[in-house]
Amino acid sequence: MSYVIALFIHLLCAAFWVGGMATMHFAVRPSAVATLEPPLRLRMMAATLRRFFVGVDAAVTLLFVTGVTMILAAGGFRAVHWRIEAMMSIAIVMAAIYVYIRASVFRALRRAVDESAWPAAAARLNTVRQLVMVNLALGVVVFGVATMGRAG
Repeated sequence: MSYVIALFIHLLCAAFWVGGMATMHFAVRPSAVATLEPPLRLRMMAATLRRFFVGVDAAVTLLFVTGVTMILAAGGFRAVHWRIEAMMSIAIVMAAIYVYIRASVFRALRRAVDESAWPAAAARLNTVRQLVMVNLALGVVVFGVATMGRAG
């Protein structure tokens, strides 16, 4: 039963993180660009990302906790299918990118917004956008490995 609960939490967290990145990139950001002037848009995006990142902090933590829990329940890395190792490897890269966004680029974005340094804020937000696209693509690959690996 604990494996099923861990899997359920794991899938919810993955859906939140990857789905949230897709929503931010394909819906929130384009809507903000289309409707808001740069100062308001940059303030809104910084505030939206701050709230989203709180959830991502929890999701990433729970993804690793539940992932390791399921690996241990299966008998460790020696006992799991190659797709588990692939998912864990990609997850480590995704987490590293996220930590870089959260600890460096986002801090610079918030600082620039606080100082009304709009060109600097726009540049930082663009960096976030580019890195989120990389993570979104990697997240889609993880979902592919998870589902196609089961079929094969």
